[in-house]
Amino acid sequence: MDRPIRRPRQGIEVWSVDASREGASPAPPAVPAGGCRVKGGRSVPRPEKVAQVEALAERFQRAQAVLAADYRGLTVKEMTDLRKRMREAGAELKVVKNTLARLAADQAQVEALKAYLEGPTVLAFGYDDPVAPAKILDQFSRQQKQLEIKGGVLNGAPLTAAGVQQLAQLPSREELLAQVLRGLQGPLYGLVGVLSGVPRALVYALDALRRQREAA
Repeated sequence: MDRPIRRPRQGIEVWSVDASREGASPAPPAVPAGGCRVKGGRSVPRPEKVAQVEALAERFQRAQAVLAADYRGLTVKEMTDLRKRMREAGAELKVVKNTLARLAADQAQVEALKAYLEGPTVLAFGYDDPVAPAKILDQFSRQQKQLEIKGGVLNGAPLTAAGVQQLAQLPSREELLAQVLRGLQGPLYGLVGVLSGVPRALVYALDALRRQREAA
């Protein structure tokens, strides 16, 4: 005789069947946790999870800089403020699930980012200007000590937390344009000085990043 196995906590009643009995149907396969379904004996991610990974991978490929930070301790108001600053600078802020972000990093071939996908993670994407999100994170972390910069990638190359701080010291795209406009409004030698100073500052910063990676 079949006996019910009761699970009071979940309110589910499962009937145990003697598989040796003639005509007995095999038990259906279990559905694994984590938003997956079973197909052919293996777990298959649900379509919504696949879509999230693909959307993240597209962002990774499009962004010049992807920077990671630990946001533990920040209030909803502070996160809203940080997101607003990013949006005004043409950057994007997104809280991610590390498991999905790792899959997206593999798909976008930015494996270096995976080293920073531990614990609560918020990602800042710099599309047209890679310096802007670094500046905002650096300034915000000085005001709100709870925000901890982990690191990130710049055009696929890894950046430590110190590297992000160094990147933040470079002039942003808007600052560079302002320097050029000031040079255009002044004498010719002023424009020459501006145009020569910009690549020189960039070379110094990139050389500092190179020395940092070599020492690591």
